[in-house]
Amino acid sequence: MNPDRPAARTRCAPLKLDIDDILRILPHRYPFLLLDRVDEIVPGERIVGRKNVSANEPYLQGHFPDYPIVPGVLVVEALAQTSCVLAVVTVGRKAAEGYLQYLAGLDDIRFKRPVRPGDSLELRSTIVSARRHLMKFECQAVVEGETVCSGKLICVERKTSMTTPQP
Repeated sequence: MNPDRPAARTRCAPLKLDIDDILRILPHRYPFLLLDRVDEIVPGERIVGRKNVSANEPYLQGHFPDYPIVPGVLVVEALAQTSCVLAVVTVGRKAAEGYLQYLAGLDDIRFKRPVRPGDSLELRSTIVSARRHLMKFECQAVVEGETVCSGKLICVERKTSMTTPQP
């Protein structure tokens, strides 16, 4: 596989990833890991992940105490982490090997309704373009079939001196 191009689109069964797989791919750790599992991933195409929002999430203690909602920037971060998992699986280079995916841009981000404790946030991302170390994604966060956030994200891959220990 050419590391500068997404994997060829093939007709194989979508992959699923559990939390252990995600920890091997992303450098994020609790409380900033905002992806619990991946229900479906087709390298070079799309991903569907999930974040289950618990009432004891640390950010909910102050946002807002009488009516807790997930901050919109964290919904966007969850979409970015999901998109970065797709990018890593597509190009095949992981944080443990010294490569990181960074959020590099946002366009047309829209919030439709608040995300509350007890919600299961479905995180959808599709690659719309890829070039060298940059990928653009069309993203959508959904709760019970209703879009709560949508927009476009750009992620860029960079080589770092950091490596992530394997769980």
